[in-house]
Amino acid sequence: MLELIWRGAIIGFGATVAMDIWAAILTVVFKQPKPNWAPVGRWFYHLKSGRVFHDTIADAEPYKHELALGWISHYAVGIAYGIMLALLVGPTWFAEPTFLPAWIWAIATVAAGWFLLQPGLGIGWAASKTPNPTKVRALNLVAHTVFGLGLWLTALLIR
Repeated sequence: MLELIWRGAIIGFGATVAMDIWAAILTVVFKQPKPNWAPVGRWFYHLKSGRVFHDTIADAEPYKHELALGWISHYAVGIAYGIMLALLVGPTWFAEPTFLPAWIWAIATVAAGWFLLQPGLGIGWAASKTPNPTKVRALNLVAHTVFGLGLWLTALLIR
């Protein structure tokens, strides 16, 4: 069990790095704005007081270290997703990792962003309150596909 948890943590970390590399490519090549993890950090900070949903996270009380907390949370969630996948697929998948289970899991995790984080930040269910929800949703699905690739490739590296 401990072996699965360690392997899951490693693939989750690797997948999160892959997702961040993808975000950097989007910024440099396609001129997309860089991810700003400060609002996520602010959201996580306010969870301690039981506040999950905000009309807009910008109106919530700022937290001095929200950017750092956002980055830590981003990686902690990625690692947690990796551990969950490891526990779901078991040790046989790690012997011969295949892309499909990693991709299915990665796409499933979009739900947490669409139905918890985004409404929590005040941008609506599945980014419905943003100027272009379809674009945001498509970018979310592509980013999570990259996350799935990262899970799989990292599993190949550590087998």
